[in-house]
Amino acid sequence: MSAPTDYDTEDKEKALSSVEVEVVYAEVAPDRVIASRFGILGPLLSRLFASGIEARGVERVPESQRVTKNVWNNLLMWWSVNAVLTTIPIGVLAQSVYTLSFGNAVATILCFGALGGIATAFIATLGPITGLRTMIITRFSSGYFGGTIYSVLNILTQLGFSTTAVILGGQTLANINPGTLPLVVGIVIIGVCCLIPCFIGYDMVHVYERYAWIVTSIIMLFLWGLGGKAGYDVNAQKPFEDTGRALSADILSFGGIVFGSFTGWAPVAADYNCRLPADTPPMRVFLLTFFGLFIPICFVEILGAALMTITDPTYVTAFADGSTGGLIAQVLSPWGHFGQFVLVLLALSVIGNNIPNTYSTGLSIQALGRPFAIIPRFFWVFLAFVVYTVAGVAGREHFSAILSNFLSILSYWTAFFIVIVAEEHFIFRRKNGPLGGYNLDDYDSPSKLPLGIAGILAMCFGITGAVVGMAEVWYIGPLGKMAGAAYGADLGFELAAAFAAVTYLPLRALEIKLIGR
Repeated sequence: MSAPTDYDTEDKEKALSSVEVEVVYAEVAPDRVIASRFGILGPLLSRLFASGIEARGVERVPESQRVTKNVWNNLLMWWSVNAVLTTIPIGVLAQSVYTLSFGNAVATILCFGALGGIATAFIATLGPITGLRTMIITRFSSGYFGGTIYSVLNILTQLGFSTTAVILGGQTLANINPGTLPLVVGIVIIGVCCLIPCFIGYDMVHVYERYAWIVTSIIMLFLWGLGGKAGYDVNAQKPFEDTGRALSADILSFGGIVFGSFTGWAPVAADYNCRLPADTPPMRVFLLTFFGLFIPICFVEILGAALMTITDPTYVTAFADGSTGGLIAQVLSPWGHFGQFVLVLLALSVIGNNIPNTYSTGLSIQALGRPFAIIPRFFWVFLAFVVYTVAGVAGREHFSAILSNFLSILSYWTAFFIVIVAEEHFIFRRKNGPLGGYNLDDYDSPSKLPLGIAGILAMCFGITGAVVGMAEVWYIGPLGKMAGAAYGADLGFELAAAFAAVTYLPLRALEIKLIGR
C-alpha cells in the first residue's frame, strides 16, 4: 500500500532518482514545480495558479491534501453531465436507425444501461482508493506503455464525444430562429463555453456540475409534457419493426450503443473523485455513481425514443429537415418565445456534458508520458477545445452517422478496459492476493510497474473479439454476421470483454510469477 504521509522526506529523497524526487514534490506542490520548469514564464504561471487555475494534473493527490468530503458529488455531477441535450439523440437512434418499437427500445435502454452503469460505477470507486486519475490507474494492470495506449484511446473517445456535443448544441442554437445564427457560429459558442470551467480546473468543474442538473432536469420534464400534448403513439413504430433474427440484431446493435453511452464515462470516472478521502466507503461511491448515471441517462434516452413516436406530420418534417435539434424546436414551439428561451437553455446544457470530455482529454494527454505531463494541464485543455471545435465545424452535416458509428465502436474498447482493470483489482490486488494491494508511490516509475505484457496481449485479444463480433455499416465480423440477418448483429463489446477476461487472468498470473510485479 502507499507509504504513510509522515515519512522522513530526507531519507526518502536519498533512495529516489532525481525524476522520482520531482514526482514527490509535484504531488505536494504542483504549482511550484510547474512554475520552476518554465523559467521566464514562471512568474506568469504562478499568478495564474494563485488566481485559481488548477495546477495539478496527473500527479497523485496525497491523503493529506484530500480536503473534499462531499461524496454526493458522485451523484450530482453525473446527473448534470447526462440529463442534457446530447443524451436525447441516443434514444432517437432506436427508431430512426434500428426501427425498434417503443417498448423494445425502453427494455434495451434499461437492460444494457444497467450493465454499463455497474461497470462505470466500479471504475469510479478507484478514485478515492488510489488518489489517481483513471488513465494512470491503468498502469497497475497494463504497465506504463499499456497505460499510454489506453490514454490514446481515451483521447480519441473524449474528442469524439466533444465533437458530437458541440454539433448538437450548435444545431439547436441555429434552430431557435432559423437563418439568423449560422451553425458554425453556434458550434464555436458552445465550444468556448465548455472551455472556460475546464481551463480553471477541478473545483470549478464540480461547482458547475453540482447545480446544473436542476435546470436541465426541469427542461426534460417540459419536453416530456409537451411531447405528450403533441401525442405519443407507442405503437407507431410497430409496422416498421423487424422480426426474428433481424429484430434480435437490432436490439443487440442498439444495446451496444446504449452500453457505450454509459461506459464512455468509465475511462474518466475516477478523475472527479480522486480528492475524496481514502477511507470513503467504496460502496457509497459505487451506488451514488450508478444512480447518477442510470436515472438521468435512461430517463432522457427514453424521452428521445418517445419523441420519435409522435406522428404529427409537422413533427416528422421537423426531424427530417433539422434532425434532433429541429424536432426538439418543434416540440417547444407551442410556447412561443418562452419555448425559444428553453431551447437556448437546452442547447447550453451540452456544456455540462462536454466539461468532463474536455477536462479529461487534457489529463489523458498528460498521461501519455513524462514529456507531456510536464506541460501544464490547461494548455492541453485549450488544445482539445481547438481540435473538437474544428472537427465539429467540419462534420456538422453528418451528426447521426458520427454518433451511431462512434458510440458503437466506443463500447468495444471500454468493455475490455473495464474487464482488465476489474480482474487486476479484485484478483491480483486484493488484500490477500498475489500482490496484496497497490504500491501507489510507483505510479510514475516504469521499472516498478508491471511490464504490461499481459495487459497489452489481453487488449489485443479484446480487439480481436470486437473485430469478429462487430457489425458496422462499413464492416461486419464473421460472428456478427452469423448472429444477425442481412446487416448482422453487433456483438463487439460482449466479445471484446469475453476475450479479454479469459486471456488476462492466466497471462497476468504468469507475468507475476516470472517478473514478480
